[in-house]
Amino acid sequence: MAPRKLNVLVYTGTGTTVESVKHAIYTLRRLLAPNYYAVIPINETALLKEPWPSTCALLVFPGGADLGYCRVLNGAGNAIIAQYVRRGGAYLGFCAGGYYGSKKCEFEVGNRGMEVVGPRELAFFPGICRGGAFKGFQYHSEKGARVARLRVDRDAFKEAGALPDEVLSYYNGGGVFVPPSNGTDEYQVLASYADEIAVDGGEKKAALVYCKVGMGSALLTGPHPEFAPANLSPQNDVPGYDDLIATLKAADKDRATFLKACLVKLGLEVNQETTGVPSLSRMHLSAFNSSDVDDLLHGLEEAITREDGEEYIKGEHDTFHLEKPDTKWNMEALKRTLSHDNQPANGEGIIDYSTITKRVLIHDETWPDTKETPYFNHHVFYSGLKSYREIDREARTWGDQFMYGEVVTSTNTLLEKNYKLLSQLPTGFTLAATTQIAGRGRGNNVWVAPAGSLIMSTVINHPAHLAASRPIVFIQYLAAVAIVEAVKSYDKGYDKLPVKLKWPNDIYALDPRHAGDDAPQYVKIGGILSNCAYSAGSYQIVLGIGINTTNGRPTTSLDALLPSHLPPFRIERLIARILTRLEVLYGEFVRTGFSTEMERKYYTHWLHGRQIVTLEAEGGVRARIVGITRDWGMLMAEELNSDDKPTGKMWALQSDENSFDFFKGLVRRKV
Repeated sequence: MAPRKLNVLVYTGTGTTVESVKHAIYTLRRLLAPNYYAVIPINETALLKEPWPSTCALLVFPGGADLGYCRVLNGAGNAIIAQYVRRGGAYLGFCAGGYYGSKKCEFEVGNRGMEVVGPRELAFFPGICRGGAFKGFQYHSEKGARVARLRVDRDAFKEAGALPDEVLSYYNGGGVFVPPSNGTDEYQVLASYADEIAVDGGEKKAALVYCKVGMGSALLTGPHPEFAPANLSPQNDVPGYDDLIATLKAADKDRATFLKACLVKLGLEVNQETTGVPSLSRMHLSAFNSSDVDDLLHGLEEAITREDGEEYIKGEHDTFHLEKPDTKWNMEALKRTLSHDNQPANGEGIIDYSTITKRVLIHDETWPDTKETPYFNHHVFYSGLKSYREIDREARTWGDQFMYGEVVTSTNTLLEKNYKLLSQLPTGFTLAATTQIAGRGRGNNVWVAPAGSLIMSTVINHPAHLAASRPIVFIQYLAAVAIVEAVKSYDKGYDKLPVKLKWPNDIYALDPRHAGDDAPQYVKIGGILSNCAYSAGSYQIVLGIGINTTNGRPTTSLDALLPSHLPPFRIERLIARILTRLEVLYGEFVRTGFSTEMERKYYTHWLHGRQIVTLEAEGGVRARIVGITRDWGMLMAEELNSDDKPTGKMWALQSDENSFDFFKGLVRRKV
């Protein structure tokens, strides 16, 4: 069974408009993420140079001007896209993406200054996309926007369940799909324009079409069913625009249902319930010894400002309102906090989370009660720290000062982007969450992390004078070892769980679907993100860790690996175990560097023993991975001849950390 493809890639390069990209990413993340896919932006450089097809479940081209797409992707880029679709991939083109995916584009014919006519290379739809279907379109304007009534062909969605006969969609400049004269059956009409249109649209006036392309498929639209009315802003200079928004809002449920059916038609799995992004919750600050909370706040004194008797930390990226339990229901303070928020009460619409004041409840007398944090039991966490410290005697303080939020933006962002706060935090301070709504990954990857994931970020103040002999790059390797060892030493019987580390910063587990295969397959269940700042003689490292613990999607989870006689993981205890192992390993690293013993531990758990890679930038040279370099932790490989015998040459390989596949995005140097 082939590995499941988990990436939905939204083109954001030349030709796209900001608004179209925002609407596409917002809606797709809402309908597809977090349990199924990662919705990721991709530009023309990545499309041309990255090995994205192997992990891509859907490639999306949003609205804009398709001449820009042609300019940067004609030739090599379109050949890659077409091959991806023919080999089983899926393409979704909204508006300009629909013109681009047709055999010919005819836009505003006879309209001097706006006319665009010409063939298109992808040609997924074998006919013409002709537009605008309605008059009035203007670039960079809403003056041509309108509500389009779409008549749904329900026979084209036989397995989609109940669908409405008619759907209302935002429209601005899109086309109608006119079939070729030979009457080919290579496509289906999914919906037609119900109103009269301004161009010859053929018999069916097709607004959305589905095309089989080799082993894959393409779905092209003229209107914008991905535009959620919650994200449309009033336009004072456009008469009737408020009515347009109101009309679309009243019919939004049918729009979402129809778009889900379109995504299922392309072979994707969708969220059964269309829910808004959850609202941010309070964060709870506590400590192993509750009195230590006061010590932490005293250390933050320089960062705290006071307004009308309330305390705030106004960081560079976020503002934190510090609340005491006896004042948390103070209505005036609550109003002041909420006055800074622009978060809709129902969680709808695109939100600028940096403008929302983050509320931090201070627990300086006792740990948070389970009624306050129903998804995280602080008693289990702190008792876990205590019991694991009896095993690891060198673990003494990491996790003692701890903050938890049920729903946060990103644990890494909240710490790393607020230097005023970060610079005052002690080593081992940890922030954990149940759900992240703006989680961060490699490059610019952002996603909603679902409940069931272990999500944590820990602060490490690494003395600058040690950086030359104890390079920061090794800390992510320590973290990988700590995670694997924490899982295997979680309790008796867990030591045989098939968990491995993948260079440089991913955690993999044996896919339960292939557990009995001769060639077992491993899938990613976790990752490590390390960010760094500098202050007062130390590098402040924010070490972010995410692990699928109880959530079986999008790949598998730790719980899925357990034999029936072992109890499920408790996220609270696993965080405690990771912290104790990480504290011990970091202490060893400070004393001895990346020692032979630590290197041995790393190799014990990694996936790459004797793996052969191809150095594409060196003319296809083959090399066998033999380890990591002891100086800067680069991947070390020996060059092979045509018989896979060593040539005597060695290569040091470093990831560019933005590739879709580490082993096809390597920066090489000969050693």
